[in-house]
Amino acid sequence: MAGYSSRVRSDIARWRQAGLIDAATADTLTRDVEANERNSLSFGSILAMMAALLFGAAILIFVAANWDAIPRLARVVALFAIILGGYVGGAVLKTRDHAAIGEALWIVAAAAFGGSIALIGQMYHLSGDEASALITWGAGTALAAVVLRSNPLTVAAVGIADAWLFLRGFDYFYRNEFPHAFVIMAAVLFAVSFWTRSQPARHLIVLSLIFYLVLLAMNHATLPVAIPLVIVSAALFAAVVFAPEPVDRIVQLGGRLPLHALLGFLSGLAIIQFELADESTYNSGFAIASVVALAGIVAAIVLAGRESRGLRWLAYLGFAFELAIIYVVTLQSMLDTAGFFLAAAVLLGILAVVIIRVEKRMKGPVTTGATA
Repeated sequence: MAGYSSRVRSDIARWRQAGLIDAATADTLTRDVEANERNSLSFGSILAMMAALLFGAAILIFVAANWDAIPRLARVVALFAIILGGYVGGAVLKTRDHAAIGEALWIVAAAAFGGSIALIGQMYHLSGDEASALITWGAGTALAAVVLRSNPLTVAAVGIADAWLFLRGFDYFYRNEFPHAFVIMAAVLFAVSFWTRSQPARHLIVLSLIFYLVLLAMNHATLPVAIPLVIVSAALFAAVVFAPEPVDRIVQLGGRLPLHALLGFLSGLAIIQFELADESTYNSGFAIASVVALAGIVAAIVLAGRESRGLRWLAYLGFAFELAIIYVVTLQSMLDTAGFFLAAAVLLGILAVVIIRVEKRMKGPVTTGATA
């Protein structure tokens, strides 16, 4: 963000000297850049967050290592003192224009809250499992994010919800319940992200929902989940391409919804292809799914590739995956080992030629838009 801000300031000065904008417009644009730069996550802020996490971990490990030597009442008081001190101290520093350090202290408090759940539960022999502890930790972190209107705490709450989804999703084979409650968690946290102005949390929630649907398709019903995922993703992609401003005003993802939609589209089709590939080597359903995937990749590059480098690279990866899976399903039985390497070389060569040609075309006249 710092490099981008410097380039924009240089452009504003150049436009002012060239007479393209007047002094008032230049001053307004400069103030807008500075305001957005202050609200962005700088490298220093990232280091502060990492230091806060390490500091919180060090405190919890120290308390846990000396757990038996500390009186029971002192243990509880110490844990709550860390939580209270982190939240109150962070709020004080935030009001004194030390936002990065303040947010870092809030992360320490949230980490201490999670550790306190485990340590106090062990001390009083409270019943429950890791999943229940994660729900309590996530709910407390989300509540703190709402009260303090904190962007990092919102991201942390989403991360805890994702950990719960991962734990319960891959524990599905040992239990009879699938973590459908994650949809409710995601909806609540998505609403919270608007209050806390946390665009990163919204991106993470969308990616998490795709992961949830992939888990659901793998463990529950493959085609009934994968086909709607493909259709909805394609519809969202079309909506944001042909009506970008209204859609982005609703979701507020910084123009990156096409990237998420393409990921959902490719994920759904990959699930369908894996399901249909098991039925027969020469399967018409697999062939149709492959054609749809390749057509979708081409359409994505043509419609939104110029504005998003990330989308182009995701499309290239999807194209490479399609070439590989089509080869494995339809040609593997026809080729020996030498033929495999020859086919792989040809496919990679084709992919390289396609990428080079597409990138050359994308370097033509640049249109304004978000770059993912």
